[in-house]
Amino acid sequence: MIILVVEDEKKIASFIKRALEMEKYTVELAYTGEEALEKAEINDYDLIILDVMLPGSDGFTVCEKLRKMKINSPLIMLTAKTQVSERIKGLDSGADDYLTKPFSIDELLARIRSLLRRGKKAVTPKLKISDLTLDPKSHEVNRGKNELRLTAKEYKILDFLMRREGEVCTRSMIGEHVWGYNFNSLSNVIDAHISNLRRKVDGKNKIQLIETVRGGGYKIRNPKFQIPNSKKYVKSRH
Repeated sequence: MIILVVEDEKKIASFIKRALEMEKYTVELAYTGEEALEKAEINDYDLIILDVMLPGSDGFTVCEKLRKMKINSPLIMLTAKTQVSERIKGLDSGADDYLTKPFSIDELLARIRSLLRRGKKAVTPKLKISDLTLDPKSHEVNRGKNELRLTAKEYKILDFLMRREGEVCTRSMIGEHVWGYNFNSLSNVIDAHISNLRRKVDGKNKIQLIETVRGGGYKIRNPKFQIPNSKKYVKSRH
């Protein structure tokens, strides 16, 4: 399950992110309303946690825009304001639930579970490319009949690539998704993790799924959509 956390206070955002990741959720962060709208338009989130007090567009406005964009992911609104009128405003703008700060992380997790049980997104299909499968619910990864033992970071990178099958994912994209917005794009840590991931996923398999795009980044592609080598398939006219 992928959850978008929209919170401009970075300490709170990091706190929520760590707590959710411990529960095996995949988490993406946005620090402004505009950034949240851009991410939600591109990605399909299972749930959105949205703070009310944001720079630029506030949470109420963002929530209304999300619903107008037909983005119906379950949404929990966070606020430091305790007035009943504020809660009503949040629910009327399209929020599914409301939580006031400071809050218990256990209560937030319980509300997340409750919303996910209600929604259709509670059942998350397995990701599959060729004979590689990833189960977002159990976090099991298999290549054919072999179960792959991945680290937490390797799993998140693979999940990110598989959800964007055929798309070139830059190091910055991968770094921000896995390590957060403080990621140093000049670091070679992604290359090291990809190398280990490729060794586990592709190894000695004849079909290699993870591809390095020179000057671009990485992508994972289904070999059945590859264009055959033209020289191999051209018949002689003589």
